[in-house]
Amino acid sequence: MTTTGTDRRPPSASRARVEEAALQLFAQDGVSGTSLQMIADAMGVTKAAVYWHYRSKDELVLGVLRPVLEALDVIAADAASPRGRRARVETILTGIVDLFISNRRRLTMVLADATVRQLLAEHPPLTSSVDRVIDLMSSGPGDSGSRTAAVMFLAGLQGAAADPICTGLGDEVLRAHLLDCGRRLLHVRRPSD
Repeated sequence: MTTTGTDRRPPSASRARVEEAALQLFAQDGVSGTSLQMIADAMGVTKAAVYWHYRSKDELVLGVLRPVLEALDVIAADAASPRGRRARVETILTGIVDLFISNRRRLTMVLADATVRQLLAEHPPLTSSVDRVIDLMSSGPGDSGSRTAAVMFLAGLQGAAADPICTGLGDEVLRAHLLDCGRRLLHVRRPSD
């Protein structure tokens, strides 16, 4: 995955603590309603300690999202291998749904926060994987119908992330529902068990 051009420090336990505190506050107050000082206060450290890991809130947000964006790159690469559209779409659907299930908090933040969407839009290399996934799910460049279905599936994850009934479902139940919806929307038959 392409970085944003910032010099990232290596992963560490304290960096993970910063990201965890940020995630909790982002979920509670939104990204725009959370300051680096608030994150430092929640951790019981100085603001300089947060700056040691991230030079800005934007860099922190991208750091929190980086694992998800890197996983999306892998899903896109895996989906490019199968030859037929059905195999490509099934690879993407299962990859994205599994990614969504295992990263509910991060993806809920991304899908629900306008500040995060704007930040990602300002970093096209980070969103290129989303565009690649949409292209791979579509039947071809001239098929606006399958592209619309792919975009609707991805956008529909926002509803599932925000809906209290959906968020209360267990992982396996939600996974089954999301896969079923995706297959129906994208006209992909369920693979034989």
